[in-house]
Amino acid sequence: MLSRIKEDIHCIFDRDPAAQSVFEVLTCYPGFHAILIHRVSHVVWQRHWHWLGRFISHLGRWLTGIEIHPGAQLGRRFFIDHGMGVVIGETAVIGDDCTLYHGVTLGGTSWKKGKRHPTLHDGVVIGAGAKVLGPIEIGAGARIGSNSVVLKSVPAGSTAVGIPAHLVDGKKKSAEQQRHQIANKIGFDAYGTTADMPDPISHAINLMLDHIHVLDKQVNCMKQALQTAGIECQHQVIPTLDDCEIDDGE
Repeated sequence: MLSRIKEDIHCIFDRDPAAQSVFEVLTCYPGFHAILIHRVSHVVWQRHWHWLGRFISHLGRWLTGIEIHPGAQLGRRFFIDHGMGVVIGETAVIGDDCTLYHGVTLGGTSWKKGKRHPTLHDGVVIGAGAKVLGPIEIGAGARIGSNSVVLKSVPAGSTAVGIPAHLVDGKKKSAEQQRHQIANKIGFDAYGTTADMPDPISHAINLMLDHIHVLDKQVNCMKQALQTAGIECQHQVIPTLDDCEIDDGE
């Protein structure tokens, strides 16, 4: 037990630069307290003293703001940063070296008995406010972006973002770079084009920027063809949003 507590303290220092001392961790880290309380409630639950296990976990929820069902299985060096609003369901399984931030839910999508909650393999990091729902698996070393809603399994080493969550791969990163280049060219600060904010407006902006990128390539091809034919093309400065006059109604 003491070796597990030492591991928990060391992992906090490894992952939280705000940690100043062991005494601070022992007295001021609700995630650390919640895990200690869960270990007690989990042992009681395994002995089939279910009411007592739930009551101990209820006290832990009241003290820390973190709700961990006594039936959940937690691995070694598990770190809950900040912790307020974290909910971990009964059949959730969490591997070693995982990290959860505040507002994370490991929930179920069914009222039936049996495996209803996610399985997190080693080294998973889940950002603040993310919801991982159902008996799915999050592969080792995977990352879940803040406020994402994950309904399908995520392969090892992957990054999932959005609502519903989708994997971020090299092609999407390349598309994002192209969008930012076009946005900068026309003088638009593309806040809505980030992959972790997939709302309808940002989706429409992304499609528009993709279309502009295709048109820009076609225009450059036409200019090269005209220059090859000996026809001079006058260069025109593309107007930006700062150059546009806005009618304020006066």
